[in-house]
Amino acid sequence: MKVLIVEDTPDVVETLKLCFKLRWPGATVLTTASGQEAIGLVETEAPDLVILDLGLPDMDGLDVLKDIRLFSDVPVMILTVRDEEVSKVKGLESGADDYVVKPFSHIELLARVKAVVRRGRTVEPGGGEPPITVGDVTIDFAGREITQSDERVELTPTEWRLLTVLARNAGRVLSYDTLLGRVWGQEYEGNEDYVNKYVYRLRQKLGDNSDCPKIIANARGIGYKFVGVH
Repeated sequence: MKVLIVEDTPDVVETLKLCFKLRWPGATVLTTASGQEAIGLVETEAPDLVILDLGLPDMDGLDVLKDIRLFSDVPVMILTVRDEEVSKVKGLESGADDYVVKPFSHIELLARVKAVVRRGRTVEPGGGEPPITVGDVTIDFAGREITQSDERVELTPTEWRLLTVLARNAGRVLSYDTLLGRVWGQEYEGNEDYVNKYVYRLRQKLGDNSDCPKIIANARGIGYKFVGVH
C-alpha cells in the first residue's frame, strides 16, 4: 500500500507514519506540507490513499481536494478539528471519502483507513447486468460509468458504491444501517450523517431534487430508496 500524507504539522505526520508502520509495515508513506506538491504526487505516484489536512500553508485543503478530483478517484481522508463541522460537510461535498477529527484515536484512525482503502479497491461486479436509465441518467454497471445526457458524471468510489447499492435495490427502502454496512462497513453503523451528506452530494451531481426526487427518495427517519427505473 502507498499512502500520501499531506500535513504541515510535524508531530501529526510522525504520528500518522507510526500508525501505518505498526499496522502495515510494508506500506510506502509519502509526505508533503505543500498542497501544490500533493496534487503532483497524486498524479505521478498513484497512491492508494491520501490523508489531507485542510489547513495547509500554500493553499486551502479543499482546493487541493477539488483539483485531485479533476483527474483521480483515489480515496481521500481529510483531517479536521473538532469544531469544524462546516469543513467536514464541505470536504465530503468536494469528494472526500471520510474525515478524521483531530486529535484522533490511533485505533479509530486505522479502522477508518482500512475501511476507506477497502472501499476504494472493491469494484462492484458488473456481470451481465444491463444498464439502467432514470430520466437522462444512465448507470452502466459493467462499464462502471454514470452518464447524464450522454455526459460522463465523475463519482468517487464511495459515491459509486452508494449509488449502485441503491440502484440494485430499486423501489426498496434501505435503512441507514443497511446502507452504512454495505457502503462504509459495519464500523460506521449509527453515523447517519454520512449517508445524508453523500446522498446530498449524489443529488447535486445527478441533478436530482429532494423536494421532488426522480432518482433517490428519502424515507424520513428510515433511510433512502432508488426510484423511477425505466
